[in-house]
Amino acid sequence: MAWESIAATKRQALKASIPAEWVIPPRIFPPDAQLDVTTFPQESGFFTKHELEITSTPALEIVSNLSSGSWTSEEVTKAFCKTAAVAQQLTNCLTEILFDEAIMRAKDLDTYFQQTGKLKGPLHGLPISIKDNFNIVGHDSTIGFTSLVDKPAIYNSTVVDILLEAGAVLYCKTNVPTAMMITESVNNIFGRTVNPRNRSLTTGGSTGGEAALIAFGGSRIGVGSDIGGSLRMPAACTGLFTLRPSCGRFPNSLARACLEGQESVSGVTGPIAKTLDEIAFWARAIISQQPWIRDPKCLPIPWESTEINKKTVKIAILWTDGFVTPTPPVARALKETVQRLVEAGHEVITWAPTDHLEILSLLGRMFLADGGKSVRELLEPTGEPFRPEMKPYEDAKEMSVYDLWQMHRSRNALCKSYLDRWNDTGIDALLCPTTPYSGVENGKFAYAGYTCVWNLLDYPAVSFPCGVRTDKAIDTPYVKHQALSDMDAQIQKDYFAEYVHGMPVSLQLVGRKLQEERLLAMTDLVLKAVTP
Repeated sequence: MAWESIAATKRQALKASIPAEWVIPPRIFPPDAQLDVTTFPQESGFFTKHELEITSTPALEIVSNLSSGSWTSEEVTKAFCKTAAVAQQLTNCLTEILFDEAIMRAKDLDTYFQQTGKLKGPLHGLPISIKDNFNIVGHDSTIGFTSLVDKPAIYNSTVVDILLEAGAVLYCKTNVPTAMMITESVNNIFGRTVNPRNRSLTTGGSTGGEAALIAFGGSRIGVGSDIGGSLRMPAACTGLFTLRPSCGRFPNSLARACLEGQESVSGVTGPIAKTLDEIAFWARAIISQQPWIRDPKCLPIPWESTEINKKTVKIAILWTDGFVTPTPPVARALKETVQRLVEAGHEVITWAPTDHLEILSLLGRMFLADGGKSVRELLEPTGEPFRPEMKPYEDAKEMSVYDLWQMHRSRNALCKSYLDRWNDTGIDALLCPTTPYSGVENGKFAYAGYTCVWNLLDYPAVSFPCGVRTDKAIDTPYVKHQALSDMDAQIQKDYFAEYVHGMPVSLQLVGRKLQEERLLAMTDLVLKAVTP
């Protein structure tokens, strides 16, 4: 069957799997001209007061209400399933719908609680959404390829098993770009996921379906992956929190990947959520299950509640990476955040983007080292073409093993050089933009350099909304800006303050390798400094 027919059939099956009672009636369906649909649940009258209460409650409180018996997992699960169904109709964020089995599991968890008075685990009864690449038995993990349609998983990803054993309810899988190697969530099967805060803007990639779902209100915590910014870019596009951990901290085994076997830069699993507390809650819950017993690459490091012993910390500021200048709202947000940090007594120094261009060049070559074979082998069975965003993979030339080893040698030298500089300056963390954008039109997200550098170095990074929103009256176009590169010039040309007016701006805090707890604690310090 041709790829177009496969894609059309899969899309129709997904549409048909939405329960009739959760299909938005035409009389209240938002017009295309309504860009912000995050207000739909509250304003449409389509949801009950209790459903809205459930989906607006932080995950920790949901579990508390479940443990007290005041809420049931069934009612909580149904509220999130309904909201996810509506989010799909307005943003195109889902790939697999598991509502029936989720509700059945929720009923079983309620029965267990009623009979024993105990919770199954730290995530008992809590609905958790899952990025498409994580395998769930009986469901596809297409990662945007038509050749993987109707090839349901026969085993769970390790993180899925751990989530289930911790008591979570899995109810949907979310959209990704082809191969998960595009900065926007668009593919030839499901099409494009759009940003619920402004549907003319991208939700980013590759965890873009998760970001859209959570920003809309259809999930509190989602699970994604990150190999070059795939968690942080979508979080920044939608004003959410996320943690890109160091490799080995959370389980990533048995997840589907397009560049299977590529280990020059390791992909990692991480959470994306509405609040920083929910990020820490998920991290504690996963590590409490001792994932290193099942994932051979997981390190046996228990999660420790960390408080920063000193009231002030030393933070380096990366104003620019030397290749692309942040757009005006991001530059303003960084400047205002630094000012508040100084006022709070924290020590701030400027960080030069030494080695960043070399790191970016090296990382790009590593992803293309197989000459695009991994992507091509998944496209060819159905005759599916390379999407235009995948042009570098279509044109790539295969590298010799010797050349790959030399790149690893260069990578290791860069990691040592960066660590030495970090130690010499004595900084606690580094603050920089997550992306150059506060938001960008669909199809125009062009640069991942502010995130992927930390993937090669394997430093943990938190992306967080810093409290600043784009203001078209303030964030006027660049003034006398000398472009740092052709990419910088293009991003400057594409920037229009009117298009992104009102969008939240996110920044990124980077810490030492494998110090995720400390990084979250320092992020909390930064948030306290910037919150009036």
